[in-house]
Amino acid sequence: MNVILILGLFLPQLALASTTASAHDLTATWYGYLCLSFFIIAYLIVVFEEKLHLRKSKPVLIAAGLIWITIAIAMRNSGYEESVKVAIRHNFLEYTELFFFLLVAMTYINAIAERGVFIWLRDWLIQKGFSYRQLFWITGFLAFFISPVADNLTTALIMCAVILAIGKDNANFISLSCINVVIAANAGGAFSPFGDITTLMVWQKGMVEFQDFFKIFLPSLANYLVPAFIMSFSISKSKPEKNSVSSNEIKIGGIIMVLLFLATIITAVSFHSILYLPPVFGMMFGLGYLKIYSFFLNKKINSKYFKTSILKNNISTNFDVFDKIAKAEWDTLFFFYGVILSVGGLGYLGYLTHTSEFFYGSFGATTANISIGVLSAIIDNIPIMFAVLTMNPEMSEFQWLLVTLTAGVGGSLLSIGSAAGVALMGQARGHYTFFSHLKWAPVIALGYFASILAHFLIN
Repeated sequence: MNVILILGLFLPQLALASTTASAHDLTATWYGYLCLSFFIIAYLIVVFEEKLHLRKSKPVLIAAGLIWITIAIAMRNSGYEESVKVAIRHNFLEYTELFFFLLVAMTYINAIAERGVFIWLRDWLIQKGFSYRQLFWITGFLAFFISPVADNLTTALIMCAVILAIGKDNANFISLSCINVVIAANAGGAFSPFGDITTLMVWQKGMVEFQDFFKIFLPSLANYLVPAFIMSFSISKSKPEKNSVSSNEIKIGGIIMVLLFLATIITAVSFHSILYLPPVFGMMFGLGYLKIYSFFLNKKINSKYFKTSILKNNISTNFDVFDKIAKAEWDTLFFFYGVILSVGGLGYLGYLTHTSEFFYGSFGATTANISIGVLSAIIDNIPIMFAVLTMNPEMSEFQWLLVTLTAGVGGSLLSIGSAAGVALMGQARGHYTFFSHLKWAPVIALGYFASILAHFLIN
């Protein structure tokens, strides 16, 4: 099924390639077929990552290299050798901006987690004595409002830890709450440039201004509320037994690091909207906030007064900012490299031009953008969105917001459609599964189409 869908994405109107060929159109040559094969094989290996136990970055790194080697061989002695260098440098620059942006965000999230902020939140919820249904809504809304800042994957993992700690043997609560969190995290990430990789790419490309993303806040909220409301009736109103969980304190500096992360986000937005600089410069500038603060934090921790009066309570240890950088999701970062360079190579060959003509020319922007959202439930939304951005079809801001919305929330239709869903299948193994999610797919689809309808009514 994945192979057919990928072929459908990159091979439309292939028979017309010879008649519409440009100087770089190699879609109907064995060079093009070979590069497409590299991408399909690599993607299939990514799909079966859990079974093969092979990290997803490895096959796409090899595919990216093979695709551009093939392109270089194909264009050798053609007079277009320089265009290959320009194209690959352009794609590499796009990746570099994304890489450093995400590296800063991941470093802050790791730092905040190490200071115990997320553990404190979990323990606070456990000790408050809420009912199962109340906790279903609380974890869902927290996921919806945290994911625009912390990204949907991190948010889902945090909320799942809360659900597992509370639910214990209540399999129905764990299963439904995990589904709820996946939907909420994906929906919350859709209306913020910081909530999902796809929204970040759209923002960095300049297709939608920062403040305009919030136009799809209500459609994103509709995407979450419709299925959550229906599923909530299957959750018991009884209260779980209070766990004997000790209240973990936030280590010194934790709250300030949260504030510094928010200041970094403001800096990135300001750099982009006021100074017209790429957002990544603002993020790197904001990393300096954390580095400078960590210097003074360690001086305080190692001071004689602090050691004698506070450290004995075991609420703090030395903070190493470089350790937080080292613990970034390197597999994910290198996966993005492989995806961007691979899709960029297929674009250079001409496949994305034909895809754009087929989808956006034959069906129109609305149908194409809604279909992309459904497709993202099966194929990762990152290569799909990068392909759309590379095609750069003529669309209004309304349509760019629509594809941003659908690509972001469409992954909730299946558990394998988003990083949040895949991660929770591992974290809540045996409780949250592909089929437990699939059982509620019709209800989730209602939310998907409700969000699209809300977007049309509001915007």
